[in-house]
Amino acid sequence: MIGISKLYCGQVEPSDALRYGRHSGQLPSHLLQFSKDKKPVVVWNMTKRCNLKCVHCYAKAVDVDGQDQISTEQAKAMIDDLAAYGAPVMLFSGGEPLVRKDLVELASHATSKGMRAVISTNGTLISKEKARELKSVGLSYVGISLDGLEEVHDHFRAVPGAFKKALEGIANCQAEGLKVGLRFTINKRNVAEIPGIFRLLRDLEVPRACFYHLVYSGRGSELIKEDLDHTETRAVLDLIMDETRALFDAGMPKEILTVDNHADGPYVWMRLQREDPKRAAEVLELLQYNEGNNSGRGIGCISWDGRVHPDQFWREHVFGNVLERPFSQIWDDPSIELLHKLKDKKAHVGGRCAKCKFLNICGGNFRARAEAYYGDIWAQDPACYLTDEEIGL
Repeated sequence: MIGISKLYCGQVEPSDALRYGRHSGQLPSHLLQFSKDKKPVVVWNMTKRCNLKCVHCYAKAVDVDGQDQISTEQAKAMIDDLAAYGAPVMLFSGGEPLVRKDLVELASHATSKGMRAVISTNGTLISKEKARELKSVGLSYVGISLDGLEEVHDHFRAVPGAFKKALEGIANCQAEGLKVGLRFTINKRNVAEIPGIFRLLRDLEVPRACFYHLVYSGRGSELIKEDLDHTETRAVLDLIMDETRALFDAGMPKEILTVDNHADGPYVWMRLQREDPKRAAEVLELLQYNEGNNSGRGIGCISWDGRVHPDQFWREHVFGNVLERPFSQIWDDPSIELLHKLKDKKAHVGGRCAKCKFLNICGGNFRARAEAYYGDIWAQDPACYLTDEEIGL
């Protein structure tokens, strides 16, 4: 992820990360992307069940009826291993994590072991009581997905009233003092909604938003034709920077991040070279700390059935199963060829990536998109919108 507010608006300095030794176990959440040891943030898709039917769901979620494949006790053993291994964050996702009755119990178990627990949710099931429970167990953050304002959001979610219920969920979190933010996946169908999302941040006093570039995964792979072209993507990055700056200058700073396209880092740096060369030099240092895409290194995923993947979008590759072998053993196994190579992608990427002058701060971008588009794990990422001239070719 690329911290637009941290980089473009100067909300983080290189010294901020150095102060903590850049160790993931010591860094505050907002600085984790600059960690040196890259202990993985683990996304656990704890269920495949969901109460909505989103057209771009990477998990291809199913109806709420049914049973989950990992029991509460098995999940606790998994969390124990992750905590002992040093994974700093457990992100409970789905499907919809709130359809599992043991979510609060498992989040509490994670925090009791010293991990930070966060959830990614559609927000519709966060009642006042549920928000109170989540706050009581020390949950760090609630990320609520919106695809636009009411009409567009409800169309994407395929359930009328989903937008209003999500806003209720936001309000219930805020009433309990839970940090809450928005998650927005960018595509041609909703790109015009971005200014509206920034208005929501302002009007609802929501402190954070993550803007996700489309990944060709799950039902999202059916939307590949809906991805922005390179010119449109550049315009969106400029829009996000402009909107972030406007709130910052108005005394209402927000934490704004873009996710799943590490070309955004060099793009922010190039804009700052024109506008503020001194800050541009500091941003370049922070981007080098970040190191770009971390699939299979600084982020990992465990599916609802225990399978381990390089990230939550890239399920074509399975490294093992936590029901058979601890995550810590799987993650550090040098005999798993792809996982071993992902620890240093720069030595293996091809195409434009191999010769790009930003390779050390982008890390070759998103391998899942390269494989989905070209059928080659190590091909260039088709969503990289930087020109040949800009990347030094």
